[in-house]
Amino acid sequence: MSEAKYKRILLKLSGEALAGENKTGVYADVIGSICDQVKKVVDLGVQVGIVVGGGNFWRGKYGHQMERTTSDYMGMLATAMNGLALQDTLEARGVKTRLQTAIEMRQIAEPYIKRKAIKHLENGRVVIFACGTGNPYFTTDTAAALRAAEIDAEVILLAKTIDAVYSADPKVDPNAVRYDKISYLDILNQDLKVMDSTATSLCRDNHIPLRVFAIAEPENIVKVVKGEKIGTIVE
Repeated sequence: MSEAKYKRILLKLSGEALAGENKTGVYADVIGSICDQVKKVVDLGVQVGIVVGGGNFWRGKYGHQMERTTSDYMGMLATAMNGLALQDTLEARGVKTRLQTAIEMRQIAEPYIKRKAIKHLENGRVVIFACGTGNPYFTTDTAAALRAAEIDAEVILLAKTIDAVYSADPKVDPNAVRYDKISYLDILNQDLKVMDSTATSLCRDNHIPLRVFAIAEPENIVKVVKGEKIGTIVE
């Protein structure tokens, strides 16, 4: 297949995915590989939005002795750092990019405005959405589902450290069953940790399909965009 299956996608990247084996910070080779794939997708004529997490710099569990909202806001700021790293790496490859944040920080990024984001996408720019939803108690998974619904993305691409959805953690349970296809309702009923329950329900209610696949495999983002059967499809 050479043609793209989708016209507009939302790519969800975890902060940990940008850290590679380092586990923390941003690893240049990893982020470079991801941005190489994004460039190929853009070159196919696909409009790309990206929601990025911040777990490589800060996770809520680190702030267990903090007031919850303070810890969550620190996590949102971490996503802004990752957004800047993605923007810089993409633009070094000649990809026009805009960073929009749900918390206003005018000196470094645009505030999130739906109409402006869609205009950027229509003009061929990659739009990176940082700072989650801008609210505590919501994860970047929920932000991905929300932004996908707002920009009318045809699919959410969930790039993870495992290659599909399983009935249990395959690293812990050797009998874990791998799913090629599963419904959002089954994910909720079985309490599978694909996305948090709020994000899963939001995708289900808005009929947004989800593709779950391994980020570590070269070209997986491009292959999924072309419609190849990789990972798990949730709908």
